[in-house]
Parts: sequence; C-alpha cells; structure tokens
Amino acid sequence: MSRKNQTLGEFIIENQASFKYTSGELSRLINSIRLAAKVVNHEVNKAGLVDIIGAAGETNIQGEDQQKLDVYANDKFIQTLTNRNIVCGIASEEEDDFITINSQDENNNNKYVVLIDPLDGSSNIDVNVSVGTIFSVYRRVTPVGTPVQLEDFLQKGNQQVAAGYVVYGTSTMLVYTTGHGVNGFTLNPAIGTFYLSHPNMTFPTDGKIYSVNEGNYIHFPQGIKDYIKYCQMEEGDRPYTSRYIGSLVSDFHRNMIKGGIYLYPKSSKTSNGKLRLLYECNPMAFLAEQAQGKASDGFTRILDIEPTELHQRVPFICGSKNMVEKAEEFMRLAT
Repeated sequence: MSRKNQTLGEFIIENQASFKYTSGELSRLINSIRLAAKVVNHEVNKAGLVDIIGAAGETNIQGEDQQKLDVYANDKFIQTLTNRNIVCGIASEEEDDFITINSQDENNNNKYVVLIDPLDGSSNIDVNVSVGTIFSVYRRVTPVGTPVQLEDFLQKGNQQVAAGYVVYGTSTMLVYTTGHGVNGFTLNPAIGTFYLSHPNMTFPTDGKIYSVNEGNYIHFPQGIKDYIKYCQMEEGDRPYTSRYIGSLVSDFHRNMIKGGIYLYPKSSKTSNGKLRLLYECNPMAFLAEQAQGKASDGFTRILDIEPTELHQRVPFICGSKNMVEKAEEFMRLAT
C-alpha cells in the first residue's frame, strides 16, 4: 500500500506488479529521469548566479531561440538516459532528428524510446518563474537488436507505457504515471531524495480556472472565443478565474490540483496550434486521463491522433473533464 513519505525508489518497487513489463526496466527508466532532473534542478536554482540564463545564440528545430538552460537540460537528459543503458532511442524537442542509442549490451536488447521536452517554459527562467521537463516513454515497435527507426517514435499516445513531468518551482516535483493513476513526488533538496507527497492525484470534475493566452484572442477560432466569453459570463459559479503562467507544466499542475482547463488552440497565426503532439500533448494527455481529466484538440481525443512527423503540432485543450467537454461543445457549435 503506497503511503506518503515513501521514497520514489520504494514506491516503484512496491508497485512493480502493476507494470506489465519487467520491473527492473521501469525502475532504471524512472531513475534515469530522476537523476537528470536533480542535476537540472540544481542548475535552475543557480540561474542568475552563473552564466546559465539568457539566449544561447541558436534556434531549435521549432525556430525558437534556445535558452542556455534549454541546451544544458537537453544535454543532461540525453547523457543520463544514454549512460543508464535502458533506451534504444531518444527524441527531443531541441533536436532536429531522433538519436539512436548504441547499447553497451552486446545483445542490444533495449526496448524503450523516450521523447522529451527538456525545459518547457524556459523563457520564464530569466524572470524567476516555474519551468519544467516533460517526458514520454514507448516500447519500440521495430525488432529488438536493430537500430531504432522513426516509426518507433511516431506512435499514438495511447501506446505510451509511462509519462510524466518535473516542475522546478517553489519545490521540485516529479509527477508520473504508468497507466495506473498519477502520483507526485517532492524533492527533499537536503538529501536529494524524492518523497511521495501527492498520492493518487486527480483532476476535480469541474473547476473555476481557465488558462489561455488571451492576448491572442483575436486570432482564435470562433468556438474558443465563445468558450472564453462563457468563462467570463456572470452566471451561476461564473465568471471563472483566469490564470496563465506560460509554462505548460506549471499551468497543468495547478489545474490538476485546483480544477481548471488549459487551452492552446490553433489560430490564424498558427494554423496547427503551437504545442508539439509527441513532446507535450501526448504525455500531458496520458497524465490527464489517468487523473480522471480529459485532453482533446477540440474535436478528437489527443491520445488517438496518428502522428505523421516528429515535431508535429496540434491544438490542445486539457483539464477537468466537464470543462473540456464544454469547450468541445462550443467548438462543435461553431463549425
């Protein structure tokens, strides 16, 4: 029986029977992410004291300016996952293409690929606002022992075996699922150990918070505009409160705890939306559904979308079930 103040390692061992693949593999995967997260957390907390903030002078595959800490986090997660000899491939939001990992095991039996957004919301670093890491894990579909292929990464979100995020804020938390609920672990920085602090996390069915960049309102589809006006209407338990941090991890985390909806729709400026299906939307959708929430592109379940490219973007609506369904209703009515 899981209990508060269990360490992350103890929790994995106690719940290993619920993971349908071998427990040692899961343990090594999560431990790799845990280790990298602690290293990145240390650097995040030093931002401003050392030359780690600001732009690195390069752009990523998305055409966005890379922050120095983006590059550092990307390198640390790739290095840690590679050295633990558990994954056969990694895809990162910061890399143009996927990375093939040559196993140190002569039989090359690694079965997992990891997709990662190493530092979500990194533009907030310079102003001391929470950022995070998002990760998604799949079993490879090509034969074990052969080099990993693009099709190993282009899997529907409903095939994920694990997903989670790390939020680097007033405290550092690792939140993850393997398909049996969502649990959150808080880092005790004094001893470098994650402890179970938020067991069995769930979205309230309804909420009173909506999270959207209203500065882009004029560019949104009519259905989203109508839903925002609904949220602002003085009727019943409305108007809702508007809260938008600009870091998906932070906005999602708050809404899961308090109840709310996050919207990043397509717009006249971004016809396919801005968030990446594989690095952001799929893992967050898996977490949302495991926490009794819902995730949609406005019409279709996120986890059922067939990926066609590594850096594919989609509209994203996620959060408390009733709120997402109401937003979908407005989208349907506007078509």
